[in-house]
Amino acid sequence: MSRQSRIALKAGVWILCLLPLVFLAHRAYTGDLSANPISFVTNWLGQWTFRLLLVTLALTPIRVLFGISWPISLRRLVGLFAFSYACLHFSVWIVLDHFFNWDQMIADVLKRRYITVGMLALTLLVPLAVTSTNAMVRRLGGAAWRRLHRLIYVTGVLAALHFLWLAKKGRIDQYAYAAILSLLLGIRLWDAVRRAWRKRRVRQAGRGSAFAPVPEVLPEAASALFPASPHTRPLDVPAPPVAPNRPFPR
Repeated sequence: MSRQSRIALKAGVWILCLLPLVFLAHRAYTGDLSANPISFVTNWLGQWTFRLLLVTLALTPIRVLFGISWPISLRRLVGLFAFSYACLHFSVWIVLDHFFNWDQMIADVLKRRYITVGMLALTLLVPLAVTSTNAMVRRLGGAAWRRLHRLIYVTGVLAALHFLWLAKKGRIDQYAYAAILSLLLGIRLWDAVRRAWRKRRVRQAGRGSAFAPVPEVLPEAASALFPASPHTRPLDVPAPPVAPNRPFPR
């Protein structure tokens, strides 16, 4: 993909990710934020946080299933937009819903489980956003950076629980989002198991067999089943040579 194509693609992602805010601003300008504007804005921002998080998690499964690699280059950008929407969602809850009443907010976090898991999800997103730059990747090292960013899976599960416990009865979209998340995590797990099995086969093939080397396993199994006594030789010690038969002296 050329540089111009990458720039155009990222510009398109910027436009698409900003459209929910444009739509929200238009509804606020026209006074069409429902009977409970604060609840509408909070829910709108929270839903788009989860949607963008699902898009972020879907980019690698797309590569796994279809062999398309270019969406991976958008994962950081979409993830940062998900974090931005999460911060806006949290800010509306602090400023408009509770008016900086910290005692009431702490009580809500401790009392209501959907707020508890939501706060945990936002907390886990912070280190992912802070370490999303190339400089942080070099500073942490590739392996440590990848281990840290596996927190995105935990964040997705917490966000799904937040949505499931918050949603009112009669709604089904929260179950659809949870099903999509389960599918994406299932694909990642299947791919991880497949790659681990492939590496194992390669290692075993390098030792001359695609199966477990039986001669190396038998001594350990025999030692476990039949513990050695002081009068027995280890399995790997050869027996002493037998003296040749000689005639008896007359």
